[in-house]
Amino acid sequence: MKRREFITLIGGAAAAWPLAVRAQLQPKMLRVGFVGMQPRESPLYSAFLKRMAELGYQEGRNFAFEYIQTPDIEGYDKNYRELAARKVDVYLAVGNEPALRAALSAADGRPIAFLAVDFDPLAKGYVANLSHPGGNVTGIFVRQLELAAKRVEIAREAFPHATIVGIAFDTLSLEQTDAAAEAARKLGLQPRMIEIKGEQGFDGAFGAMDDARGQPIILPAGPIFLRDRAAIAQALLERRIPSIAAFRENMEAGALISYGFDLMGLFYDIASYVHQIARGAKPSDMPIEQSPRFYMAINLKAAALLGVSLPDVFVARANEVIE
Repeated sequence: MKRREFITLIGGAAAAWPLAVRAQLQPKMLRVGFVGMQPRESPLYSAFLKRMAELGYQEGRNFAFEYIQTPDIEGYDKNYRELAARKVDVYLAVGNEPALRAALSAADGRPIAFLAVDFDPLAKGYVANLSHPGGNVTGIFVRQLELAAKRVEIAREAFPHATIVGIAFDTLSLEQTDAAAEAARKLGLQPRMIEIKGEQGFDGAFGAMDDARGQPIILPAGPIFLRDRAAIAQALLERRIPSIAAFRENMEAGALISYGFDLMGLFYDIASYVHQIARGAKPSDMPIEQSPRFYMAINLKAAALLGVSLPDVFVARANEVIE
């Protein structure tokens, strides 16, 4: 080899070497895809991002949160397909069955971490069992039907003279409705079904309780009830209807009582599933956890506006009281 050719070869190798090293040192980008109904700035999603940061994931450096907001469940299919086109590594499916169904359709076998808030993934056949789910899905499961019945029990305890209990529902909370109605009948309460439709004003829907002022109403777990909690609380307060809700966020917005799980805690916890999957764990071998965080909270400001007096022993049992 001629001396000039040798120098050129060495020089080219030297120029390429730093690029190769930089490529090896560049952290792999983990892309997590999620479709939800809340604004991206929601504290719920911030809880997820906080835990991801604690686990070493920095947005823009080694982590991308590919989030698409949808106004309704009809947007799940389209938007999860969009995430598939973006080549995300892990999908999040949160809340309801249509979200998981859409993620499964788009994921093409890629891993999915779910928060099954409104449905039972085992009863619906999405997993083989809770200890070894099989397939490409795993996550956290909330026994919402049991909680729906428990909210009716709380309504009976807080309003011992009630004869009617309103049960709000939409298309995603029908099973919760059935569980709540059955519990009401067992407790001697007449269940009154109140359907919430996307295009219908809440004030009009709650008009079904006009002849039963002061009787309680149950608000289920569901994306509409969480997203529109301020409007729902306002409509109920104006009609002087006390409410027992699934989410603490509803209580903060003006519902009288909330009983359920720590939703922000669930978003925080699901990040650990994403982290394990990113490190090579297979969803099929990752046990599905059941949320351990349940609590009751009471809004005494709402009680004052409603003219409601709750038993002292009942208030003393609450995990949180807003005065």
